[in-house]
Amino acid sequence: MQYRFEFRPYQQRFLKPLTTSHGSWDVREGIILRLTDETGKIGWGEIAPISWFGSETLEQALEFCHELPEEITEETIFSIPDELPACQFGFESAWETNRQDAKNAKFFCYSGLLPAREAALEAYEKLWNEGYRTFKWKIGVYPIAKELEIFELLTQTLPASAKLRLDANGGLSYEEANLWLRTCDNIKADDELSLQIEFIEQPLSVAQFEAMLELSHDYKTAIALDESVATLNQLARCFKQGWRGIFVIKPGIVGSPSRLRQFCQQHKIDAVFSSVFETAIGRQAALQLAAELSQGNRAVGFGVNHWFAQEETLPEALWKKL
Repeated sequence: MQYRFEFRPYQQRFLKPLTTSHGSWDVREGIILRLTDETGKIGWGEIAPISWFGSETLEQALEFCHELPEEITEETIFSIPDELPACQFGFESAWETNRQDAKNAKFFCYSGLLPAREAALEAYEKLWNEGYRTFKWKIGVYPIAKELEIFELLTQTLPASAKLRLDANGGLSYEEANLWLRTCDNIKADDELSLQIEFIEQPLSVAQFEAMLELSHDYKTAIALDESVATLNQLARCFKQGWRGIFVIKPGIVGSPSRLRQFCQQHKIDAVFSSVFETAIGRQAALQLAAELSQGNRAVGFGVNHWFAQEETLPEALWKKL
C-alpha cells in the first residue's frame, strides 16, 4: 500500500511558561502528518519531540520529513531508525488511524499539572472544581528549603482525598532526594488520613539509575522513572537492570507503538501514560495506547490542556489553520 505523505509544522504557545528543573518552556513546536491511501482515506499523526528529554530535535524531525518522497510505503514507516523516536510514533500512529476507524479511548482519570512554586497553592482549586483528584507538582526548581515550605502548605491546602505526584525531572541531588522521600514518608506516618503522595517522579538524573533503584527499596514513598525511560531502548534497559517500580511512558516520544505494545504486554509493567504537550491528534493516539496497555487504575498524565489557549480538536480544522 502506498500513501501520499504531507506534513505541516506547528507552534503552540503556552499561556504561561512551563518551569521545570530543565528550565523554562514557552512554545511547543511539532509537526502534523497526513497520510492518504489509494482510496482517499486519511490517517493523522503528530511528531512532538522533546530533545532535552531524550528524543530527536525538531530540526532532525523536519529534515527527515523533507527527505521523504511524496509517496511512501509501510516499509518506509516501519524502518524509521530508533534515533527518531518521535517520528516513529507520529508516522506509525498516522498509519494506524488510516487503517482503522477512530476508537473511543476508555474513560480515564486525569492528573492535573500544577504550576511550579507558590502558584500551585491557588491553581489547584480550579482543577479540583473541574473534577481532577490527582495533581502533579514540579519540584527541583527552587532551593529545597523554600520548596519544602511550599510543599507543607500544599499538603495542608489540598483535600485529604487528593493524590499528589512530585516531579523533579532529574533535578535533585542524592541528599535532596533522600530528604524529599523522608519527608513524604513522614506525612503518611503522622496521619493515615492525610493526603496521599502517590510517587516522586525521576528524583535523580538518568545517569544515577543505580541510586534510584537503591532509594526505591529504602523508602515507602514510591519512585517513578520518567527521563530514564523516555525511549523504548531506555525502557527495556531499565527493566533488564531490575526496575520493577513505576514507569512513566510518554507515547509521543517513546518510539514505535507496535513495539511498545509488545513490551508492555510481555512484561505487565506498572505504567503511567503521560503527555508531551501534544495537540489533540497526538493525544488521541497516545490515549488509545494507554487504554490498551494500562494495567492499573492510575490517573494518566494528560491534564495539561489548561496550559494552552483553546485548541482545535478536529484534525481537519487544525490542519487548515497551519
